[in-house]
Amino acid sequence: MRVVTTAQPLDVQPTPLALLLLGREADPKSERGVECPGDLPSPSDPDLVARARAAKEKLGDKVFILGHHYQRDEVIEFADVTGDSFKLAKDAAAKPEAEYIVFCGVHFMAESADILTSDDQKVVLPDLAAGCSMADMATAEQVAECWDVLAEAGITDVTVPVSYMNSSADIKAFTGKHGGTICTSSNAKKALEWAFEQGEKVLFLPDQHLGRNTAVRDMGMSLDDCVLYNPHKPNGGLTVEQLRDAKIILWRGHCSVHGRFSVDSVNDVRARIPGVNVLVHPECKHEVVAAADHVGSTEYIIKALEAAPAGSKWAIGTELNLVRRLANRFAAEDKEVVFLDKTVCFCSTMNRIDLPHLVWTLESLAEGNLVNQIRVDKETESFAKLALERMLALP
Repeated sequence: MRVVTTAQPLDVQPTPLALLLLGREADPKSERGVECPGDLPSPSDPDLVARARAAKEKLGDKVFILGHHYQRDEVIEFADVTGDSFKLAKDAAAKPEAEYIVFCGVHFMAESADILTSDDQKVVLPDLAAGCSMADMATAEQVAECWDVLAEAGITDVTVPVSYMNSSADIKAFTGKHGGTICTSSNAKKALEWAFEQGEKVLFLPDQHLGRNTAVRDMGMSLDDCVLYNPHKPNGGLTVEQLRDAKIILWRGHCSVHGRFSVDSVNDVRARIPGVNVLVHPECKHEVVAAADHVGSTEYIIKALEAAPAGSKWAIGTELNLVRRLANRFAAEDKEVVFLDKTVCFCSTMNRIDLPHLVWTLESLAEGNLVNQIRVDKETESFAKLALERMLALP
């Protein structure tokens, strides 16, 4: 008799990773946005372009499409407005007649738009898997545990949370509930100055580099004034004395794209392109910011190149889609614009919003089918909006 052994049955249920590929779910444990896939395929076929135009025309004023600067060109082509995350959220709020706000960006941006728009408007994210590695690095549970650590150290009464716009609605709500404010890369200094008028210390979430660069470069503090809280270590990896002595408690988070740039990148581009101006985003590491000629937000980068003289040369340390778009735009003005790093690196989650996803979204809405709506619950929205309003009230 032949004996047949049977292996354990295969699990054929869709995994979170499989669903990610379909854009239907998100993996809360992953650090997304870290892939560097090289050059992208050529833009989608003309049929998709025609379908996107037809669906958008059918929807008319019912739809308002927002395109973040880091989106690919084939998506930006259909955006009604472009900008950084907060500008786009404000643009959405200023368009109350639009029933559908299609946010071509990442999840936390769509949440902010939902917070700032009316209840009658519906915010849609074309691919639900378009997350943000930085925002994912600070969960509500981790931040609540951190606050307990600060309470045990006896410093919560003098600590004001300041959260970067690139954070989840839950983190924005925590910030509002505990008397703090939101900041962007453009107004981080004003936000910190305001916070220090309210208390003696700041808990800066979730980007350590923006917090450190603002404190040291813009406000004249020392690196010793900052400590780094690691949510994966007991008590954040810090002693009570370190917490009590610090002026700024930085969360251990970072942008996976901007974190790629190094001092070697700066030195290399200076050797390859004599006279080059190095312009980087403040999400870059402190040593990179210190080695650069200019530092500023996405909007600052665009304005700097607009004002630059013909014949000038620029190496830009930010996401590649924007750098490539700027290079093409300013080539006619004899301005040379290159990516700071030799290795091509897109934000992989931003690039999840492609033309096929956008076409599917617009056609679904045109047929009366609401898809991928982003909704923030009322309590979270209330406290998050409070933190955003404090930012809007900054001088």
